[in-house]
Amino acid sequence: MGSKQILMIGTGGTIASEMSGTGLTPELTSRQLLEAVPKIGQLCQVDCVQLFSLDSTNVRPEHWLQMARTIRENYDRYDGFVISHGTDTMAYTAAALSYLIQNSPKPIVLTGAQKPIWFDGTDSKRNLTDAFLYACGGCGGVQIVFNGKVILGTRARKTYSKSFQAFSSVNYPDLAVLQDERLLQYIRNDCEAQPTFYDRLETNVGLLKLIPGMGSEVLEYFVDRFDGIVVESFGVGGLPTHEDADFYAVVRRAVQQGKVVLMTTQVPNEGSDLSVYHVGGHLKHTLDLLEAYDMTTEAAVAKLMWIMGQTRDFREVERLFYTPVARDILYSGE
Repeated sequence: MGSKQILMIGTGGTIASEMSGTGLTPELTSRQLLEAVPKIGQLCQVDCVQLFSLDSTNVRPEHWLQMARTIRENYDRYDGFVISHGTDTMAYTAAALSYLIQNSPKPIVLTGAQKPIWFDGTDSKRNLTDAFLYACGGCGGVQIVFNGKVILGTRARKTYSKSFQAFSSVNYPDLAVLQDERLLQYIRNDCEAQPTFYDRLETNVGLLKLIPGMGSEVLEYFVDRFDGIVVESFGVGGLPTHEDADFYAVVRRAVQQGKVVLMTTQVPNEGSDLSVYHVGGHLKHTLDLLEAYDMTTEAAVAKLMWIMGQTRDFREVERLFYTPVARDILYSGE
């Protein structure tokens, strides 16, 4: 048995699901998952805590805070952490934990599966084994280990709904690969001696995806409802200027009311650049708003929640947003 002490945190997901009359439902505990992969017991010493058993569709910011708090309370006792989690919102959780737990020299690994652990041909046993291998010998920080790839928590996105290669690293290389239970680390994280933990998120943040012909009244609702508004626009970014909608006026009102507006893109790769076209440049140069550039939507949403949990002063929000955390943003228009 290896000498490393790892804490496994169970949260549910497909990996822990059993069949019910209406579909798969998370029911297995983290201890039961480990019993299905006895090899892990040879790699390290494992303790388990079951926080909840949820389909990740039902995981909310309060659960992110609970995971971060559990890691904080146990941080000094373990060499690494493995979180078993559903795949559907795993990228959001990985991004949120990257802001709630910064500069961790110990690995914090999320993994799960596309098929339950008792299915023939399941990917869960490999993913669990790889996650523990990385928790024992990988770099610090928050990452997703899935299908032999190690992806930075701020760069992950679920890009396949059923296939085993569920996750991709967006606008950033994979950190490492695991093949035949051997780790090849491409990029190392340089972390401080002690992590910085945070325990607040502003959850009153909304995400609006534009579609052609949408009226500005939808954005008006978001401005009235939310304190932070993330707008997924088209291409490199911008807002419609057609005669049937005055998006610019709505954003201007939001900014005047102290709301934080963040522009990003629906395009999966290469990010936004509002300055390219008038539909974006007019916004960028006349209103106090933010732009996500090469960040994922998941990271942009989570980062805005983290920042707005600390401050509402726009200049401070702006400074924090464009300050890289866990390599979440490489280009910020400077």
